[in-house]
Amino acid sequence: MRDSDALENNPHVSRSALEAIHGQVYGWALSRCDFDHATAEDLMQQAYVELLSGNARFDNRSSLKTFVFSVVQNLARSRFRRLSSRLRLVRQYQQESSGAVAQISEPVDTAVWRAVRALPARQRDVIELVFCRELTIEQAAAVMGVSTGTGRVHYDRAKKALRSRLQDRSEEES
Repeated sequence: MRDSDALENNPHVSRSALEAIHGQVYGWALSRCDFDHATAEDLMQQAYVELLSGNARFDNRSSLKTFVFSVVQNLARSRFRRLSSRLRLVRQYQQESSGAVAQISEPVDTAVWRAVRALPARQRDVIELVFCRELTIEQAAAVMGVSTGTGRVHYDRAKKALRSRLQDRSEEES
């Protein structure tokens, strides 16, 4: 199937529009898989297949960027639901065989991002979508699958928690 044939299945999605947001979608995919580049590339490829095959239909009720971020988010959730049970078994096996659980290294090692990563999942997601991916709170809420009001609440709580954590940290360093 050629790209032009595939795009006929999703008439509101053009190749140039996807190319324009590709970098931002890749950044979002990276954050959905703990910055594992190979997994992020797989998520993006799977998202593009869903879009181009017509399995995920863009109907212009949101921006293309919001829609594609939602597709990546949903694919990541389903992927990691399946993997989480396997990971628990692997960790259990490692613990039984070596007496310790393997440590996973943190990809981003700055004070701000450590504070962001310590936030609850929805707060972390809304902060990343708004500040790093340049979405509005309304668009971020749509990507997360929550109402705009809920998105605003998580955004407000996240900002307050970050402000508090970063102030505490700067006071400790002084």
